[in-house]
Amino acid sequence: MNTQSGASHMPATPSSRHPVRGLLLALAAGAAVSLALPAFAQVDEAAANALAKKNDCFKCHAIDKTKKGPSYQKVAAKYKGKPDGVEKVIKNFTTGPKVKLEDGTEEDHKILDTKDPKEQKNLALWILSR
Repeated sequence: MNTQSGASHMPATPSSRHPVRGLLLALAAGAAVSLALPAFAQVDEAAANALAKKNDCFKCHAIDKTKKGPSYQKVAAKYKGKPDGVEKVIKNFTTGPKVKLEDGTEEDHKILDTKDPKEQKNLALWILSR
């Protein structure tokens, strides 16, 4: 005798038997997808560009051509796929290391005029997104 009159004959899924588990699985899947998205989606382009201008970064760098220093496209290509790329770019403009210029000479890299880690990271992500 069928006591489930009108009920669907579809088997219960783990999420339908345990609604909280289903919600947790959906949240975990959403988090995994958002982590897989490029970090570049979070770049504040206007703020990064303004910070680069304020610090005279364009005196030595351009987006797509070599000046005194490498283009940002060249920098991005150098660090593409490297998990420590953002940290290396930040270190470069926060510690003032010796850098080799395109003409073969060396000089200390200018130190970025901000101590705000969010601004530093935003600029690094902007450079790496070129």
